[in-house]
Amino acid sequence: MLFDREPQAKIDSLKKVMVKRDSLSVYPFNPNFITDFKGYTLGMSVEEIDRLHAFRATDNFVNSAEAFQEVTKISDSLLRVISPFFKFPEWTQNKKSNAANRSVVAKVGFADKNIVLKDLNTATEEELKRINGIGEKLSARIIKFRNRLGGFLVDEQLYDVYYLDEEVVERVLTEYKVITKPDIAKINVNTATVEELSKLIYIQKQVAVGIVNYRNLNGSINSLNELLIVKDFPVDKIDRIALYLSL
Repeated sequence: MLFDREPQAKIDSLKKVMVKRDSLSVYPFNPNFITDFKGYTLGMSVEEIDRLHAFRATDNFVNSAEAFQEVTKISDSLLRVISPFFKFPEWTQNKKSNAANRSVVAKVGFADKNIVLKDLNTATEEELKRINGIGEKLSARIIKFRNRLGGFLVDEQLYDVYYLDEEVVERVLTEYKVITKPDIAKINVNTATVEELSKLIYIQKQVAVGIVNYRNLNGSINSLNELLIVKDFPVDKIDRIALYLSL
């Protein structure tokens, strides 16, 4: 999990901050991979997030809004608000998916064929071009983005590749997933310079300047949630950014 458990009062306070951020948008996402932070911003309670994480720890996936509610026990009203943004990859519809999905070469059974899941971090341009919708430019762009990251840490980072349609991403993820994760040295947000923070693909230089200025004015940053207060911070990418930062 990306964030330590926090008292409900602090979570409620965070939600108020998020409401004030007019730039905050909810983008389509796979609810199987909701982080603590993502759950908080969606309005889920700690208990509801824990139920989802416990379910996923058994190597199972939810494949519908109804299944998500059954697992998490969220209210009907919250489900109506967030379910339109649910995006279930094709492989989550496979009821036979199990622990085999985690192996380096994993077979996922579909009605008409078996798909061998391969490592997204070792895929070549030629291999990616075999996916419908990916040509020479997009395959090169995926590899370039992966290199700038130092390797994908989570499958969802594929959605961040410029001009790569969501439908194409879904097709890629039916054949590829992050199997071997890169060894990333996290950047300490309390000691990092503007230049070091700017090296993160998700943080522009003016945001890095804002983070350092906030730190200088307020002392140590005690929670990554505090970054949401920084002007122009990419709120919708906090779950990605948190993969690369430490306190």
